[in-house]
Amino acid sequence: MSFDVQIIGGGLAGSEAAWQLAQAGLAVRLSEMRGGGDTTPAHESDRLAEMVCSNSFRSDDAEHNAVGLLHQEMRDLGSLIMASADKHRVPAGSALAVDREAFAADVTRAVEQHPRIVVVRERVDTLPGHPTIIATGPLTSSTLAQAIAAETGQNALAFFDAIAPIVHRDSIDMDVAWMAARWDKGGKDYINCALDKGQYDAFVAALNEGEKTEFKDWERDTPYFEGCMPIEVMAERGPETLRYGPMKAVGLDNPHAATPEHPAGRWPYAVVQLRQDNRLGTLWNMVGFQTKLKHGEQVRIFRTIPGLEKAEFARLGGIHRNSFINSPSLLDRQLRLKSKPCIRFAGQITGCEGYVESAAIGLIAARFAAAELRGDALPPPPPETALGALLGHITGGAEVETFQPMNVNFGLMPPPPGRARKADRKKAYTDRARSAFGGWLDAIRASEPA
Repeated sequence: MSFDVQIIGGGLAGSEAAWQLAQAGLAVRLSEMRGGGDTTPAHESDRLAEMVCSNSFRSDDAEHNAVGLLHQEMRDLGSLIMASADKHRVPAGSALAVDREAFAADVTRAVEQHPRIVVVRERVDTLPGHPTIIATGPLTSSTLAQAIAAETGQNALAFFDAIAPIVHRDSIDMDVAWMAARWDKGGKDYINCALDKGQYDAFVAALNEGEKTEFKDWERDTPYFEGCMPIEVMAERGPETLRYGPMKAVGLDNPHAATPEHPAGRWPYAVVQLRQDNRLGTLWNMVGFQTKLKHGEQVRIFRTIPGLEKAEFARLGGIHRNSFINSPSLLDRQLRLKSKPCIRFAGQITGCEGYVESAAIGLIAARFAAAELRGDALPPPPPETALGALLGHITGGAEVETFQPMNVNFGLMPPPPGRARKADRKKAYTDRARSAFGGWLDAIRASEPA
């Protein structure tokens, strides 16, 4: 099949990019090495858009949250990833979480059945000389990474990304655990396991003493991304760190601790939360419990958590290396490689962090490529929007010397004028963003062919 653009990498960013290009009338070759004899340390299948860490797209609140705002902007742009996520969502309070297997199967089916996309199970080891979007993600093959380094004259930066365990629902003791969301927002969507001070102190000590995975020599100096810190690394920072992080009990009344004076129960000393991981509700993800503990240690230590004494694990935690390029120095404002403009980069390899952010950069990279092939110039989304702020950060807004992966957040946007309360200020950001995004969207729709 002849094609207009090649996509390398079939993750969320690559799948979204392929869909956007095909919907724009262009022929796409999507090259994915999984299923062609190669795999990665983290993936479990050859499906496109497989989610290997969490099953959550985080907050879906477009009024007060930057990632929720990004969700809405992507929906307005016809995102395949968001359409599939909405179709396969599972209860998660105000967050958007999905049945990961059904989600990946749906994206795979949509991409493979599109008449203008051909999916080729192949590994690409060199940089092509035709229009290409590289969306190989954090687990880019070593040969392609070497080709990128040879072209740019720089080594890719790298950090570790950890995976949280998943527990079978029927192995959780609900006479000890209970269902609730923090501050009762969004319904009783989380399973909560309470620890008193003695249990918490013993748990932290076990984490500190537990046997961890040994790193290879070339991995030892690789920094972690703060947003995906292993649970035991957080515990090493101090005995109270977890109580103010993933194990905070604020806003969670334990009904098993109810008294006449407090019929709703009282906040525990610490809490472990589990979030539904599939539509059937049979699998539950330990929130914030990404880990590099050895598998046997995970079973031993996590079964000391009240309610998880007989926990059966569908998947234990793990850790993998995550690589990204120094995008602010290497890419132009349209995500083109400055030294080889026929190549664009998208997804986590650009230094955006998170499923939604990765897919969003895949989306805008494809739209830039489609406009260029039509002979048009697509203006970038305004910096007041979530998509524009994220794009601006990785293509020049960040400091080159200290560039690190970044989730979308209001701090990437220009501050709105005036002063307001914190809650009102978030609304000011989103109101301004929607207005700016609407104007931009109207302008590009007017210039695009029907």
